Amino acid sequence: MMFKNSQIYQYFLLMRLHRPIGIYLLLHPTLWALWLAGNGHPSFELVIIFVLGVIIMRSAGCVINDYADRNVDPHVRRTKDRPIANGQVSPREALYVFILMILLSFLLVLQLNLLTILLSIPAVCLAIVYPFMKRYTHFPQIILGAAFSWAIPMVFSAQLNQVPFLAWWLFLTALLWTVAYDTQYAMTDREDDLKIGVKSTAIIFGRFDKLIIGILQMLVLISLSLIGFVQNLNTWHQLSVLGMAGCFIYQQYLIKDRHPTRCFEAFLNNHWAGLIVFIGLVFSYL
Repeated sequence: MMFKNSQIYQYFLLMRLHRPIGIYLLLHPTLWALWLAGNGHPSFELVIIFVLGVIIMRSAGCVINDYADRNVDPHVRRTKDRPIANGQVSPREALYVFILMILLSFLLVLQLNLLTILLSIPAVCLAIVYPFMKRYTHFPQIILGAAFSWAIPMVFSAQLNQVPFLAWWLFLTALLWTVAYDTQYAMTDREDDLKIGVKSTAIIFGRFDKLIIGILQMLVLISLSLIGFVQNLNTWHQLSVLGMAGCFIYQQYLIKDRHPTRCFEAFLNNHWAGLIVFIGLVFSYL
């Protein structure tokens, strides 16, 4: 009870550690990359570094997002109780927390090779730029996709000291998946966003939103299947892709009426889609 009444708890909420869905969605492609780059046997040290990095950078992303949206969140039903929006954390405090998270992540990256350290610079830039994009473009989800997928080339560079074609192929696949599920997320706030002038793919796609999400999901499935074929992965991987397809079909069912609550459920379901693919990779290499 004392913890919940402390300022540290407000920082905990600010970093969204009580809602780990973002950590999961960032973590799954990172784990895919670790297993593919390590040929099923990634370095234990790299796994620890990247898992911690995912948690820290996702937390930093939430903080800078809330800072960028400090004048918007109070007007959105789903976000009006966030720590900055309700006055529990000041914008200056949020910036201090963000800087601390970036420093911690940089300390982790310093354990890796020079190429990976250099690749960490765009990662930070994407994390900073993304929250502001919704004011200037209807495609902030693409920037988020790049931010959430950037760990993939970093993993390959850390493991192999190079970034092969496979890394960028997997990067693009994860980016398309992110655009699909973040459009579902944006569908939950579409009415509020239209009122306050915030842009998103859910708005620009309009009545074609479900179709475009479906196309993106199909491209993700095809791409993952082809990666499995090229990498000589066994039936476990293809079964996991079928499992992801099942999740996507269920998500299409959830968003069919565009009800905000059901769209949010569809967004959350992507955790299982990503986890199934990771399990398939692990069993393929076993």
